[in-house]
Amino acid sequence: MTQGFAGRMAEAVAATGPLCAGIDPSPDLLARWGLEDSADGLRTFGLRCIEAFAGVVPVVKPQVAFFERKGSAGLAALEAVLAAARDAGLLTIADAKRGDIGSTMQAYAEAWLDPASPLVADAMTVVPYMGLGALQPALDLAVAGGKGVIVVVRSSNPEGRSLQEARTGSPDDSGLGPSVEDMLLEEIAGLNRGGLEVPGTVGVVVGATLAPSAFDLSRLGGVILAPGVGAQGGTAEGAGKLFAGCAPGTVLPNVSRSLLSAGPDAGALRAAAVEECSVLRAALG
Repeated sequence: MTQGFAGRMAEAVAATGPLCAGIDPSPDLLARWGLEDSADGLRTFGLRCIEAFAGVVPVVKPQVAFFERKGSAGLAALEAVLAAARDAGLLTIADAKRGDIGSTMQAYAEAWLDPASPLVADAMTVVPYMGLGALQPALDLAVAGGKGVIVVVRSSNPEGRSLQEARTGSPDDSGLGPSVEDMLLEEIAGLNRGGLEVPGTVGVVVGATLAPSAFDLSRLGGVILAPGVGAQGGTAEGAGKLFAGCAPGTVLPNVSRSLLSAGPDAGALRAAAVEECSVLRAALG
């Protein structure tokens, strides 16, 4: 049986620290780094991030949208960044946020999780609001290759809260059931406890700026990607409190803008990543 994504991530976190470094080449950051807002600029930005982060963070997360906006040339730049990350021994999360049904979901999964794809990553982000079962093609491919599927469940943006906190109906129609997000978390925990052949295949996105979940996150059994630390106002100490009790190596605070602002010098970016890892390791235990 292939080692699961959660196991590989725990090993990587133990070696460096619990930081997911975002690679977000927004027009603003490209300008601040003195790079053109072009496919070449995206490639240079991404490769400099890989140079800086290799060996000091466990995982990088390219934001796919910033590359897609430049069309095929932008995707070619992303291919180069993902390949460089693999060569450098970094785990990768393609932040693609895909979600569909049937053959379309299968195609999305093949793009980001199939080892034969030039865009293959170690995990991809997905959205579950066509039903968690609709994600099955991605789950199957992830299980086969020891990769991960990270489901956006409790996002850090305020616009998402009314949908995610909406209450479901109880099974017997006697009243209100759990919230949508807690229902999803329970279903994902079930998949990680034995619903899939490889435990720990399914992770979640839980914003680090949110109040504690009604669901006990220590029961999840998978990776928790936690955006919001840094530019969005979240802190390492806050993340430590929010995710207290979660197993070591499962919580990955994602830091992007505040970390990338240390660039464009690769040495300065590397030093900032080392410091962020140290602070997060102390806070998360």
